[in-house]
Amino acid sequence: MIMLKELSQYDNLGTPKFYYELFSKLSNNDQSWTTENVRQHFYNRVIDSVSIFDGCLPLAKAVGAITISDDGLVALNPLFVKTLANEKYLSNKLLEVILTALKDDDVFHEIFCSKNISYDIIYRQIQIENAAFPLRYANFRQLLVSFTFLQPHPDTNIWKLIVNPKFKRLFDKELIPEIKRRKMGISQLEKMLAQKQIYGREAEEFVLKYERKRLVAHKQIQNVEIISDYDVQAGYDIVSYEGVMSEDIDRFIEVKSYSGVPHFHWSRNEMDVSRVKKGQYHLYLVDRAQMNNEDYCPQIIKNPHNTVLEQPAEWEKRVEEYFISKLVG
Repeated sequence: MIMLKELSQYDNLGTPKFYYELFSKLSNNDQSWTTENVRQHFYNRVIDSVSIFDGCLPLAKAVGAITISDDGLVALNPLFVKTLANEKYLSNKLLEVILTALKDDDVFHEIFCSKNISYDIIYRQIQIENAAFPLRYANFRQLLVSFTFLQPHPDTNIWKLIVNPKFKRLFDKELIPEIKRRKMGISQLEKMLAQKQIYGREAEEFVLKYERKRLVAHKQIQNVEIISDYDVQAGYDIVSYEGVMSEDIDRFIEVKSYSGVPHFHWSRNEMDVSRVKKGQYHLYLVDRAQMNNEDYCPQIIKNPHNTVLEQPAEWEKRVEEYFISKLVG
């Protein structure tokens, strides 16, 4: 299994252009290549403004792209031969292999943890803090930038990187499940994942379908999406539009599922976001017993900070937990 801690000792982990040339050479059956041949071939070469390639063979070996025998003979994994049609094809495939190999790496999840990831609703991009990459792992950051998995934020005033939209599906499939599992923690996962997590996700997917059906005539319907996987501090689960004429995201939806009498837990952060966004913030209460009913509409509460907290006639509230901090001074 690839380990970023071990790879951190190298200056450079490679670029698509380097790997395309390396793999092309290795695919030539008329010549055998050793690690020394590779070193000599790239000696004093400058590729993508880089002249040191010390970590490239170790990375390629770690992800199974190449094998290196005891006597230093380097062989290309046959699965990569067909990727040599062009550099872009190889780059995308190798990136997929690297990320798949990294999904269980502890250091990777220290970087791509929930506190470092958020969702930009204006640009509709997954973003990560630049500071998420310690200096020790600058080579890994550069690798992801070189493979265009990470890109500069469109707003140059925002010191963050964004996940290239074309890799969002890969990110969702290979990385998000483990990020979410680690976010919850082992003990909490054992208590909640079996039921509550499943209920919550089902309700979010129900509301996503409900919103896209409600806004079917909107020209940017694809922008209605679940963002809770990326931005755990947002205070809402889904971004949407108030109506088909809305040009910008202007409905922020927190989804709560329930059984029996409508009830929900509301976090301090969710309440604060509701207070700030006022009429743009909506609670969608989803009855799990009704979700399979094609005509079912969830209970929608607009501006719940006002209608639930400040006008309490319909709702009973109970404090179940306090945050207590010692006063200093």
